[in-house]
Amino acid sequence: MREYLLVFLVAVSVTYLLTVIAREIALRTGAVAAVRDRDVHAEPIPYLGGLAMLGGLCAAYVVARELPFLGGRSEVFVFKDAGVVLLAGALVCAVGVIDDIFELDALTKLGGQVLAAGILYALGVRFYYFPSPDGTLFSLDDAQSAVLTLVVVIGTMNAVNFVDGLDGLAAGVVGIGAAAFFLYCYTLSATNNLNLATTGALLSAALAGACAGFLPHNFHPARLFMGDSGSMLIGLVLSASALTLTGQFFGMPSTEGNSLFVTVLPLLLPISLLMVPMTDMVLAVVRRTRAGRSPMSADKQHLHHRLLEIGHSQRRAVLIMWMWAFTLATGAVIVSLSDDPLVWVGLGTMLALTILLTFVLPKVHRPRKTGLGDTGLPENAALEGRADSPDAAWSEAQHEPEEQVPGP
Repeated sequence: MREYLLVFLVAVSVTYLLTVIAREIALRTGAVAAVRDRDVHAEPIPYLGGLAMLGGLCAAYVVARELPFLGGRSEVFVFKDAGVVLLAGALVCAVGVIDDIFELDALTKLGGQVLAAGILYALGVRFYYFPSPDGTLFSLDDAQSAVLTLVVVIGTMNAVNFVDGLDGLAAGVVGIGAAAFFLYCYTLSATNNLNLATTGALLSAALAGACAGFLPHNFHPARLFMGDSGSMLIGLVLSASALTLTGQFFGMPSTEGNSLFVTVLPLLLPISLLMVPMTDMVLAVVRRTRAGRSPMSADKQHLHHRLLEIGHSQRRAVLIMWMWAFTLATGAVIVSLSDDPLVWVGLGTMLALTILLTFVLPKVHRPRKTGLGDTGLPENAALEGRADSPDAAWSEAQHEPEEQVPGP
């Protein structure tokens, strides 16, 4: 556990320090969210936070290789698979950097995502079997494995992209998910007396650190946006961490928890950890399709927009969505590891508290309005990244902080 803590702290420190460099690169290359009439930020905000996060992940990987426990006692495939994930992550981060600077079209960006997911599959980070509720395994052939791997990885990348609508939202949600997944991997290995050095635990510890190191620069008011380079990177790393389970655990080791959750969690883990952004993405596609519009057209009806509309401030809306992510992610993991009735009591209490804070808090403590309309939002608040671009649905990670627009 101490070596995982060191990996986490290395990722935190390096990401935090590299963010300053990434911001300077963004300013020099023009990767900046310019101020437009429909925007609410008062000054340009740079992108390219993904570069700092990639640096933090790579630094954590290099340090982990030199540690006595992780580097000396782990299986060969642990660092091999982790290296493959970082390679694919570097590719998708590069695609995001190009998009942040030049604004790629949706098809080109999707092609980059498919290529990154294809690298994972080709180099062995993929689904090998489909667990059934009765504990048996359904082996996947190459075509089935490829389709399932691509759907989960690409879906997760775009779900993170969708949820990155407020300062600190995506980094916080993914950081919570990564921490929950680390708990799952570590506890599962310890319970079954298996090697505690696993790819999933290593990557999730590093990812949680990268998100934590980026948050001080990204929480409202943000000094840097992660951009597509960051949202696609952390989405890929989180989903790939879950994929490593089926490659490194043959079957699901036993636990004291709910056997149904244990057997299906490797498949559903990215969804459970990202239930908030996944739900937001599905609702957005359904909403736009029913309205006769393209699923890639931008709107102001995301979950975080609705929280702002009912009276939450931007910071409070982010904290509320963090609570939802924590409740869903940790709930799925803890239930899979323990069948103690107190777990359900605690989960129910947390869920009730989250609902209460979501819908009751705005009525008893509304944020102070200054120059805002009746909804609590600036009248020109788009809060959509490049909503006028054809690939807005795939690049809604670029949302500006809710700052007051200076008067004339």
